[in-house]
Amino acid sequence: MKISTMYQSLAMLFMVTLVFVSCKNETTEKEPIQEADSKDMAVKQTRSATALGYGIGDVATDFKLKDVDGDMVSLSDYDEAQGFIVIFTCNTCPFAVASEDRINALDAKYKDQGYPVIAINPNDPAVQPDDTYELMQAKAADKKFTFPYLYDANDKVYAAYGATKTPHVYLLKKEKGLNIVKYIGAIDDNVRNGDAVKEQFLANAIDALLQGKEIKVKETKAIGCSIKV
Repeated sequence: MKISTMYQSLAMLFMVTLVFVSCKNETTEKEPIQEADSKDMAVKQTRSATALGYGIGDVATDFKLKDVDGDMVSLSDYDEAQGFIVIFTCNTCPFAVASEDRINALDAKYKDQGYPVIAINPNDPAVQPDDTYELMQAKAADKKFTFPYLYDANDKVYAAYGATKTPHVYLLKKEKGLNIVKYIGAIDDNVRNGDAVKEQFLANAIDALLQGKEIKVKETKAIGCSIKV
């Protein structure tokens, strides 16, 4: 009986060992497949995110939005423009407020060179009461905006672009009658403090286009308040 019991124990141990080895081999064989699935999923997620807005090289469609003077403004109104500095911004976000002088300066520097600023307020005043059309008018007058400040509460142009922050920049260049996205992201590397800026992402991108050169940094992370809708 003792010998029989010993053989039974050995047989059980042998079976457990086989199962362990089999499971280990199965895991080893499946790992590359799992990694491939993860990569495929990442690609799908990237494509999905891109589908929600523009990427570099995409064609940006035109829009028609009301500015603070009551006029309807479209990109097609600018026959002489080489492109556009489209900036989603607002009245209230501290990051947007900290960028206002910089946006004025960008328009002053690049408008005559063919790249005017087009500012768009995407916030819904029902969600953010200080972003009403009337307060946009007051903001533009107070800060002496030299560029159109457009109201996007109903048209949702920001969603077509994929903008998620204020401020959020899209640099467009006219090519064969189309507005091609060349840069997306932040104005510079210090949205909180203009005096501490070390790298001017947007200005560098515009300068590269004006000089016929390739833009070195085409995308950066927009830092700001979430769009209120």
